[in-house]
Amino acid sequence: MAQTFRRLILAITLALASMPGYAFDSSNTQPTWAELSNKQRTILTPLSNSWNSMDNYSRKKWLAIAKRYPSMGVEEQVRTQNHMNEWVKLTPEERKLAREKYKFLQQSSPKQKATLKNKWQEYQALPESEKIRLKSEAKSQRKTRSAPKQSVLPLKKKISPYPTHPIIKPSHSATAP
Repeated sequence: MAQTFRRLILAITLALASMPGYAFDSSNTQPTWAELSNKQRTILTPLSNSWNSMDNYSRKKWLAIAKRYPSMGVEEQVRTQNHMNEWVKLTPEERKLAREKYKFLQQSSPKQKATLKNKWQEYQALPESEKIRLKSEAKSQRKTRSAPKQSVLPLKKKISPYPTHPIIKPSHSATAP
């Protein structure tokens, strides 16, 4: 009985896969840079050097953006191009962190979003020299910051709005030193 059922499933799968409307490609490959249309290549120019090394999921997302691009306003197009230019400059770790921050922001309450938006607007209003100073301070803090030891918990933990590492819960059976 089970063997007959397996054969039936296999036959249906093969029949559907052979039909043009139901054929599926398990690798779900996206086009290489050379296979893109001229219009797509023009829109996605900042990604040209890294396109062929991207995973299929990323290519699919960028192709969706390129498809929406002509219907965007001029300001949004400029912002999209700037985002692409910045994205290709990021390391894989920085990209991962950016994705995590984005997910966090999507899950934030409207009040948290409003607070962050206000802070961003305050930052944007700063003179360029102050922005440069703040950026250099942030870079130096990241370089000098050492990785926290997992065996020693801080007395008071700073809560960051962005997840930077998995939360490790202390075991209750641990003895104090």
